[in-house]
Amino acid sequence: MQLQKKGFSALLVLAVALSSFTLNAQTDKQKELEAKKQRLEQEIRQINALLTEKRREKSNILEEVETLNRKINARQEIIKVTNQQADILNYKIGTNLNSLSRLRKDLEALKDDYASMVQKSYKSKSKESRLMFLLSSNDFFQAYKRIQYLKQYAAYRKQQGEEILVKQEELKVINKELLDQRKEKEKLLAENLEAEKELQAEKTSQQALVNSIKKKEKEYASQIRKKQQEADAIDRQIEKLIRDAIAKSNKASGKSEKSSNFSLTAEARLVDAGFKANKGKLPWPVEKGTLTMGFGEQPHPVVKSVKIKSNGVRIATESGAKARAVFDGKVIAVQLIKGSNKAVLIQHGNYISVYNNLGKVYVKEGDNVKTKQEIGEIFTSKANNETLLKFSIYENSKLEDPAVWIYNM
Repeated sequence: MQLQKKGFSALLVLAVALSSFTLNAQTDKQKELEAKKQRLEQEIRQINALLTEKRREKSNILEEVETLNRKINARQEIIKVTNQQADILNYKIGTNLNSLSRLRKDLEALKDDYASMVQKSYKSKSKESRLMFLLSSNDFFQAYKRIQYLKQYAAYRKQQGEEILVKQEELKVINKELLDQRKEKEKLLAENLEAEKELQAEKTSQQALVNSIKKKEKEYASQIRKKQQEADAIDRQIEKLIRDAIAKSNKASGKSEKSSNFSLTAEARLVDAGFKANKGKLPWPVEKGTLTMGFGEQPHPVVKSVKIKSNGVRIATESGAKARAVFDGKVIAVQLIKGSNKAVLIQHGNYISVYNNLGKVYVKEGDNVKTKQEIGEIFTSKANNETLLKFSIYENSKLEDPAVWIYNM
């Protein structure tokens, strides 16, 4: 019997520990989702600012649709995150309801037990009853044991009373938690309802613009292809800069200039290892920004019949924003790119980060830079008032997807 009690106690402790672990994990997930939602809301605010500028400047309708498309995607993601938050709250409310039910049963059992004790105590409360209980002992040893029993009984009765108070306090706490959680859930559901309305309005606005584009699809497709050709020419210039830098490093070390990899010093190898170790954790190359184009070949977000190719990512930010180094490294080129603005190339061992479309540059070739150091001001177009950083990462001369390297991109 004693072994069974010990086994039950061990299982109870394990169940409580597992429940606590699950709730802690849910709380951490809730915090993570809230941080994500705040980032998305910040992104929507930035996109709204871009849309306002585009409409004020009467910019290209294609750019407006692309920006609106990003806003719709962010809005859908917010709705998804809010649903996940509501699911976690549902789980917490369910867990608390189970705890509440269990505590109420415990409290009823304690009250019944306590009532029985009080009743027995009342029947034998007189001094004469206690005295007779002691005097009827067969010997001194039995009398002593009966005195101890009376003391233990009194202590147990006090303990039961204290346990009832504790259980009542626990019930109050859980009831308050339930009320708070239900209010939070109602707030989330209201937020989602509002987000759904805004999403529908944005989709309607986007569809109207898309319909107007379809009437001139061939004209817009031609514009997109022309822009792609210009982008390809800029990418070729950057790739040549990288090949030249690799050849220069190999020549300096006495190795073949035809090698496609950098010849690294011991110090550069340490930087290379640090860069690789931070894959997925590197900071954004701007303090605030929203992704406007991802990496690789993809259908144009509006004119689906046209494919576009990006050697990196494009990040829209606010006017006057600064580009910053994503990791420690050495500036291997500062170049005025034909058909674009200035570009800065920073070497991190075998890796190069490229910051293109800078109006002002704060560094020069040969400078050593630190993580998050400002290297230049991003150019703001007078034509459409857009501040856009074109950012790429290469491993030697091989392209990498920046979203794999940058935190939460």
